[in-house]
Amino acid sequence: MVTVLLIVGLFVAAFVGYNIGGSSTGVAFGPAVGSRIIGKVGAAGLFTAFALWGGWTVGRNVIETMSDGIVPAGQFTLETSIVVLFFAGFALLISNLFGVPASTSMTAVGAIVGLGLATDTLRESLMFTIVSAWIVAPLAAFWVGMLIGRYVYPHLDARFSFSRIEGGLFRLDRSGVIPRPTLNEGFGKRDLVGAVSVLLIACYMGFSAGASNAANAVAPLVGNGSITIEEGILLAIGAIGLGGFTIARRTLDTIGDGITDLPILAALIVSIIGATIITVLSRLGIPASLAVSTTSCIIGLGWGRASRAVSLADAAESAIQPEPIPDVDLTTGSLIAETSETEVPPGPTIGEVAEGEVPTPPTSRDGGETPDVPPIGEEDLEELAEKTLFDPAATSRIVVLWILSPTVSAVGSYILFEFVLGTG
Repeated sequence: MVTVLLIVGLFVAAFVGYNIGGSSTGVAFGPAVGSRIIGKVGAAGLFTAFALWGGWTVGRNVIETMSDGIVPAGQFTLETSIVVLFFAGFALLISNLFGVPASTSMTAVGAIVGLGLATDTLRESLMFTIVSAWIVAPLAAFWVGMLIGRYVYPHLDARFSFSRIEGGLFRLDRSGVIPRPTLNEGFGKRDLVGAVSVLLIACYMGFSAGASNAANAVAPLVGNGSITIEEGILLAIGAIGLGGFTIARRTLDTIGDGITDLPILAALIVSIIGATIITVLSRLGIPASLAVSTTSCIIGLGWGRASRAVSLADAAESAIQPEPIPDVDLTTGSLIAETSETEVPPGPTIGEVAEGEVPTPPTSRDGGETPDVPPIGEEDLEELAEKTLFDPAATSRIVVLWILSPTVSAVGSYILFEFVLGTG
């Protein structure tokens, strides 16, 4: 009986990891694949390698927290482990059905909390720390994104361009005795630096995903001693990698409905901020959501970009003597809106490069003049808010499901353990 339960537990753990790999690979390597910097197989391989690195190093701390921190490890029998893993997998199902990046980490923790409440073994001080991090992390991502959007993003957008690379970035020069790789015609050093940056940031996202998500697939099994932490990491990353090589191909094809309208430059900034926040929290052993932090950063980045239409002095004056303002939405659509005829045209979005709608530039921008960026307060508010990425209804649905997902998981887990399985 124990052997059968263990097999079921390993299967459920692998299923959770498989789905994590399918969703996370597209998020991490979407810009790189869409820009034709790397193929799908190469993206899956790099994602798996860096996820293993993240899980084997920083991810150990998260596994220890979830396997023996929130509740004592002795509470994780094979039965309870399967239930907790089921709730983690259920979160992925819900997120796919509603098209919302629900947090597997938060849902898995919610299931463990339900177990702790039913058995009266919940370590409340640690949970207070974890919940506090869940509040602080997205707020920090929002504010950092807003500051970058207001003061830095337009200048970066004027200096860097990303476009689809037809035929690859490199070609073999056979003019000499020994063939050597060289840049394709029309691409210069700036294009090379941009392509390498996109690839490095994608690898960083893979590292962060492995650090935060390995625990979601195997922490309960590690807690009950069915497998060691090393075996758990290998199982989790193996399943995540399998998902990256298989079902992630569809995600990489579409590059995800939620980010197709996001400029590649904005996606890279969001990736750096989100991955850094989650890596720091993982180092501290706190399970947190990469999806929540990155989405909060997207909203903050767009809001900050739109706020450039108003200077701080004008904002202070308006606070003292309110005046009617144009009825526009300050949303992330400002990241892809043109602000003036003299400003650099907006860069391509992830969806455009993925669908081949952005032609390869005939010449490199190397050596060209950097377009002027209008000062804060001189940009047109209506033009900045011309397009929207997150309408209020969509944003509200996302936030509600972020809160609802771990809450339902905790309540459902408690009812199941307390009244059905009789664990308490």
